[in-house]
Amino acid sequence: MDSNVIYCGDNLEVLQKYVPDESIDLVYIDPPFNSSRNYEVFWGEAQERRSFTDRFGDAMTYLDWMRPRLKEIHRILKPDGSFVYHCDWHASHYVKVESDRIFGFDNFQNELIWYYRGAGVSPKRFARRHDALLWYTKGSTWYFDPDPARMPYAAATVERFSHHIGNVREGHDYGPQKLNPKGKHPDDVWSDIQPEAPSAKVRLGWPTQKPLPLLERLIQTLCPRDGLVLDAFCGCGTTLEASALHKRGWIGIDVSPTACRVMAQRLEDRLGLKAGEAFEIRDLPKTANELRHMPHFEFENWAVVALGGIPNRVKVGDLGIDGRLYLADIEKSHQGDFLETLDKWYPIQVKQVDRVGRPDIDKFETAMRRDKRLHGYFVAFGFTDGAMREIKRANVDDGLDIVPLTVDEILEHERVALA
Repeated sequence: MDSNVIYCGDNLEVLQKYVPDESIDLVYIDPPFNSSRNYEVFWGEAQERRSFTDRFGDAMTYLDWMRPRLKEIHRILKPDGSFVYHCDWHASHYVKVESDRIFGFDNFQNELIWYYRGAGVSPKRFARRHDALLWYTKGSTWYFDPDPARMPYAAATVERFSHHIGNVREGHDYGPQKLNPKGKHPDDVWSDIQPEAPSAKVRLGWPTQKPLPLLERLIQTLCPRDGLVLDAFCGCGTTLEASALHKRGWIGIDVSPTACRVMAQRLEDRLGLKAGEAFEIRDLPKTANELRHMPHFEFENWAVVALGGIPNRVKVGDLGIDGRLYLADIEKSHQGDFLETLDKWYPIQVKQVDRVGRPDIDKFETAMRRDKRLHGYFVAFGFTDGAMREIKRANVDDGLDIVPLTVDEILEHERVALA
């Protein structure tokens, strides 16, 4: 089976079609509750904060959707493979019962608690500051290397038992034990890894983005070197980056074309891995007709990302601008005044229509004037003659440079770039 592949599509279909029985060492999933419905969640904190009920109706509906996917994950795991289900308070108790049925109660190894700071405080309840990572194995033996997850001993412990430092005897041996020079055996509560700050450069716009060290620890601990990791809801690609960093093969699956493009760009920017050389992207929408039937917000994301821009997190009431294209060369060079750099961006407007008319251009001009922009991009499937005349007039009379781009032109550019 091919590894180092990003599949764009429904993970149930991808697993059934491409992944053989007992071929994966470690499966990690962090599924957003609305994966089967609303794509715009990837770019909207507000949507991600909506209640569990608003997304799936009830827990049973969610489990009905997840059940066939869990069965496929069980099928593809090697006999000594591991599965980690990352969830939070919304559904962890439901997920545990369902996973017990599929993987077996006796194959449940740990509930790992990822404790973190932040996340706000409610005056009516205790602060919610942890996620649960449910670890299952497929059989009675499995790979486990505790060293990457070891933590330093407390100073008092070192002082008290310093004469016992040496080869440690761990497990169900209640005789005298020695301290391991590499640190203490890892507990099932991890409090030393914090979420990425909203302003951190590593943030890619995903409200559910997980920190890289968390995935590095899981992968090093539960997947053998040169093993194969699969993430069936890989979002912005943290699992893929961690796997590549630690010499594991990987497979990523996501239903969102935007997600697949962003994670591919991430692998190139951070690790120097190029699509078509170090890894493949398969099943991205390739025709205008596929894009025409894409959900509206997902189409907006596709268009903005295809231009190299950043989509707005706010999808309703965006005041006529769907994304911003920053001057990447200036931003990456870190030259000049930072605030001045932030102000150098071009607005992007996207319409999922066959022919944009003059009224749409007029509205975009108003948005450009409001934000004091002289250059912008407008993406659609086509433009009327009236729209093109207005674009020309605005340039000659008002100095506004609007670049009309059709979906076919963007697709052709991508085909040339990948050739």
